[in-house]
Amino acid sequence: MKQFEGRVAVITGAASGLGREFANTAASLGMKLVLADVDARGLERATDELQAGGAEVISMVVDVSKREHVEELADAAMIRFHGVHLVFNNAGVAAGGLIWENSEADWEWVLGVNLWGVIHGVRVFTPIMLECARRDPHYEGHIVNTASMAGLLNPPAMGVYNVSKHAVVSLSETLYHDLRLVDAPVQASVLCPYFVPTGITQSEAHRPHDLENDDGPTASQQAAHTLVSKAVESGKVSAADVARITFEAVREGRFYIYSHPQLLRGVAERMDAIVQGQPPADAYAATPQLTQVLKAGLKKG
Repeated sequence: MKQFEGRVAVITGAASGLGREFANTAASLGMKLVLADVDARGLERATDELQAGGAEVISMVVDVSKREHVEELADAAMIRFHGVHLVFNNAGVAAGGLIWENSEADWEWVLGVNLWGVIHGVRVFTPIMLECARRDPHYEGHIVNTASMAGLLNPPAMGVYNVSKHAVVSLSETLYHDLRLVDAPVQASVLCPYFVPTGITQSEAHRPHDLENDDGPTASQQAAHTLVSKAVESGKVSAADVARITFEAVREGRFYIYSHPQLLRGVAERMDAIVQGQPPADAYAATPQLTQVLKAGLKKG
């Protein structure tokens, strides 16, 4: 996708973190914005600030785990802007802890947002983009699904999150092949960031009441939250950096997008272990201090 000015970008999880920076970058390129988030106050603030900067923006409070919400978002985009060119299926939440300690509510919440949110985004927006392409011979479209390095590795005490992000990588790779199969003028990418300072560690604040846990967090869940919070807060690559990297990848038509390409060594080690029939490689082999944080937290429990 080479042309951004005047085109329409749809961004979920747009109130903060990566989504907000995608919106900032898209606005700076002259794109029209369709923003969605469950955080009504944050979304209103982002909308006001972007409009004050001269961007054309519509926004809607959306729970991406609900199909009808995503359909309403798509309807609003088409009514206002009559087309969609760039879609960021970006909304995400996190839950950690020993995998057998995660509740059914944990699984429903994380998979609902991280996986079903992407599923709904692909199912709803891809046909719209293909229809836009049929009407415009010069149409260019692109879909970016936010996964994680946890979609390529399997860090301990992050099982629910890992599962959701591995599924997003698989979905995105299949989307890439399927779009090529029909010669669509729409491309796909999967974004796999590592620990980047965003608001994901506060995602629990927007968890639906019917999916909350009655019991308090276990020692492993507390340890996992401490680890992720420290790692995210100390991240040297910013959300703005990731937005810049992502838009460069979209412009160049690259599928895999990484915030920390140096970590691909761990991915190669994981793949090699699979091919050789060996036990899973340690996702934190290069950063053993992270494993120590988890173990220390478990001992406190």
